[in-house]
Amino acid sequence: MKQEIEEYKKEGFTGFVPVEQLRSSASLIPKMQGVYIVIRPSESEPVFLEKGTGGFFKSKDPNVAISELQAKYVPESAVVYIGKATTLHERIKQLLNFGAGKSVGHRGGRYLWQLADSASLLVAWKTTPMEEPREVEKKMLEDFEGRHGRLPFANLQS
Repeated sequence: MKQEIEEYKKEGFTGFVPVEQLRSSASLIPKMQGVYIVIRPSESEPVFLEKGTGGFFKSKDPNVAISELQAKYVPESAVVYIGKATTLHERIKQLLNFGAGKSVGHRGGRYLWQLADSASLLVAWKTTPMEEPREVEKKMLEDFEGRHGRLPFANLQS
């Protein structure tokens, strides 16, 4: 897992800040376009919650059955979500606010908030001033799927 994190650092990802800390210091996040990853740094078995902390956006329950979470989890990777943003600062704040139970439009990644240790997840980002974030994200998802045979845990579509 540590090697995987080091690879992302070599690819230009920075941050690696716990969710709990980012909620109070979002100023660390760049106000530029880019991609971001969410990492579960623990190598222990994940504990899933029946009811997570995710918000009910448009009255939709973000929670799914624990069996679905167990089937979707990729134990050989620390990366649990890959996302893109036209403005990293705004999009990551939306993700964090959704995870804090607020009704905001960031249902993508909602499985993150049913992890018992979601507050300790790390968020890292990479600005992409010369590339379209969607294209970079798409390539990252393809690479992940090629390596692990499926998408990251909380990515529901490529």
